[in-house]
Amino acid sequence: MTPTNLLIIMDDEHNKKVLGYNGHAVVQTPHLDRLAAMGTVFDCAYSSSPICVPARASFATGRHVHETGCWDNAIAYDGKLRGWAHELRDAGHDVVSIGKLHYASEEVDGGFTEQIIPMHIEAGVGDLYGLIRDPLPRRHQSADLARSIGPGESSYTRYDRDITAKTVQWLRTEGRARRAKPWVLFASFIAPHSPLIAPPEFFAMYPPEHIALSTKMPVAYHPWIEAWNDCYGFDSYFESDAHRRIAVASYYGLCSFMDHNAGQILHALEESGRLHDTRVMFVSDHGDNLGARALWGKSTMYEESAGVPMLMAGPDLTAGRRVRTPVSHIDCFPTFVQAVGASCRVEPPLRGRSLFQVADTPYDPEHSVLSEYHAAGSLSAAYMLRRGRYKYIHYTGFAPELFDLESDPEELRDLASVAEYRSVVDGFDAELRSICDPLATDARAKADQARLIERHGGAEKILRRGGSSYTPIPGEAVKLMQGQ
Repeated sequence: MTPTNLLIIMDDEHNKKVLGYNGHAVVQTPHLDRLAAMGTVFDCAYSSSPICVPARASFATGRHVHETGCWDNAIAYDGKLRGWAHELRDAGHDVVSIGKLHYASEEVDGGFTEQIIPMHIEAGVGDLYGLIRDPLPRRHQSADLARSIGPGESSYTRYDRDITAKTVQWLRTEGRARRAKPWVLFASFIAPHSPLIAPPEFFAMYPPEHIALSTKMPVAYHPWIEAWNDCYGFDSYFESDAHRRIAVASYYGLCSFMDHNAGQILHALEESGRLHDTRVMFVSDHGDNLGARALWGKSTMYEESAGVPMLMAGPDLTAGRRVRTPVSHIDCFPTFVQAVGASCRVEPPLRGRSLFQVADTPYDPEHSVLSEYHAAGSLSAAYMLRRGRYKYIHYTGFAPELFDLESDPEELRDLASVAEYRSVVDGFDAELRSICDPLATDARAKADQARLIERHGGAEKILRRGGSSYTPIPGEAVKLMQGQ
C-alpha cells in the first residue's frame, strides 16, 4: 500500500441515519454523499462509548474504555497511554489537530505536533455532576436541550466556522508543502451536537411543520433505560410535538451545516493539489437518539446513539463499496498507521484491525465489536456486542437485551428472554467475559468515580455547584445550572 497524507474529519453526536448517503429521505448532505460515493462506507460502525470523552479516548488510543479508564466526561485522556498521534509524530510525521479533542487539558501531550484552537473538558474538571450514579440525580440542566433550539448562531456554530476556516487555511498553506513523510490533519467539529441552534440558512431548509417525528416505542423501557431517562428527562421539557419538530429541524440543519463545512475542506484539499495523494476519513464520536423511543441525547446502546457514520476515500479504497462487517473506533489506530506507511510498536498489541484489511476481506459474520458505558445517568455499566445479525446489550445487575437487526432494525423486540435465543445470549455473555469481567469493571469505574467525587468535596457539594449542558468553547466561561 502506498503511503499518503491523511485527513480525518470528525463531528460530534451524529446519528448515522441522518445522512443522505445512508438513505435519509429529508436531510441534505451533498458533500459527504459525494465523498461516500468516492470511497468505502462502513455500515456497521460503532462508538467505543456513546459519550464524548470516553469515545475520544478510545479513538485516540485504540483501546476499549475498560483499558483507558476514561469512564465518563470527568475522567479524560491524559496522554499517558500511547496513541496513534504519538506513534505517527515520533515516526517523523506532522500530526496536527484543529478543534475539539476533549482531553484533560491543553497541557496534555496527546501526540500532536500542534493543537490549533483545541477544546478540552470544561474548566479542567469536566462533568462532575455525571460522576454521581448512586442515587442518580435529576439533571435539570437537560432542560437546555428544549430551550435552546431554532434558527440562529451559537458559540458552537461560530467555533465550527473557525475550525473550518483554519482547516482550509492549513490545507492551502501547510498542506501544499513538500515533506519527507505524509502529514496527518485531524479536523474535529461540534455540530450537530446540542444546543440545537442551526444557522438560519440551514434551519430554513427544514420547515418544522414538515418534519416527521419518530414513532418507534418499545412495549416498555428496559429498567436501566428507564432510570437513565428519569435522570436526564430530556423529552419532558418539550411543550408539544410542534416544539419537538423545531428541535429535529434544528438537528437536521446542523447536519447540513456540518456538511457545508466538510465541503469547504474537501474543496480546499482539491485546490491544494493533494487530493490524489490524501486519504480522507469521516467519522463521528457517537450518535444521538433524536427522539426515537422518546429518548434524546446519547448514552444508550441503540443504533441511533451507539452507531456512528464512518467512511474512507482515497487511494486503495474502492469507490461505492459498502462494508457490513462491524467496526469501531478502536480500528482507527491501525488504520491511520497503515495509511501513512508507519509501523505500530505499542504494547500490548492493539485489538483493532485496519479498516483497509476489513474492507478487503469478505463479510465476516463472526467478527464482533464492543461498546461500553459507565457515565452520567447510568445505574450500572452497559456493554454492547455486535456480531452478525445480532446485537447484545449487557446491563450489569439487570437482564440483558438481544435484538435481531436484520428482522427488527428498529430494535423494538427484545429477544433475550425468548427460549429459542438462549444459546445466542449465552454465547454473547461468554464472549463479553472473555474480553473483560463486566461486574469487576463496573466496580472499578465506580470506585474511580467515588474517589474523584471525594476529591471535589463530596456529592452534595457537586450537586450544589450544579452542572452544565455542554462544554464551553476555548475562552468561553462555564455556565453551571442548578436544580430548578
